[in-house]
Amino acid sequence: MQQLIVATHNRNKTREIQQILGPKFEVRDLSAYPKISETVESGKSFEENAKLKAIAVSKKLSGLTIGDDSGLEVAALDGAPGIYSARYAGAKATDKENIDRLLEELARIGAKRDQRRARFRCVLALARNGQMLGTFEGTTDGTIVDQPRGLHGFGYDPIFVPEGFGHTFAELRAEVKNRISHRAKAIRALAAKLAALKPSD
Repeated sequence: MQQLIVATHNRNKTREIQQILGPKFEVRDLSAYPKISETVESGKSFEENAKLKAIAVSKKLSGLTIGDDSGLEVAALDGAPGIYSARYAGAKATDKENIDRLLEELARIGAKRDQRRARFRCVLALARNGQMLGTFEGTTDGTIVDQPRGLHGFGYDPIFVPEGFGHTFAELRAEVKNRISHRAKAIRALAAKLAALKPSD
């Protein structure tokens, strides 16, 4: 069983990564290492932030480390909240507060249904001993709905309807979301790299 460390305290992300990668991997996160704080997301893109996280943690822990930076890009808001998705309503904002602010911004500009196109983006960075081994990206297009729907998922899942579906991510079963999501696509690309990885790489 291959062990991976995800450079996050977000157990929702860790759970999704474990579910998608499957039983051949043991996925842990920083909750097992309370002395290691999360890396400041000072990058200007998802890729930069993912790399910062992966490299910083891989210098402190042995083995393979994954940095994940993900977010929602809304066309009518010029790509916002983007890399600020987790803190759109403030540094310690809850999922509900971030959703409320996003819906308020769309209401403020009078965005109609056809102006609510959005995209979830995920970039994963893989590192070991402070060295980058690769980055992997996945996106999922969809639409923002007027009111939160569903009890599953996390983040903006209750207001995002993926293209080709009539339900939000939060209304879909985990196995469905984990087949079509931005993170699932990035993880599949990561898994291909892991399968080809040699101990000396």
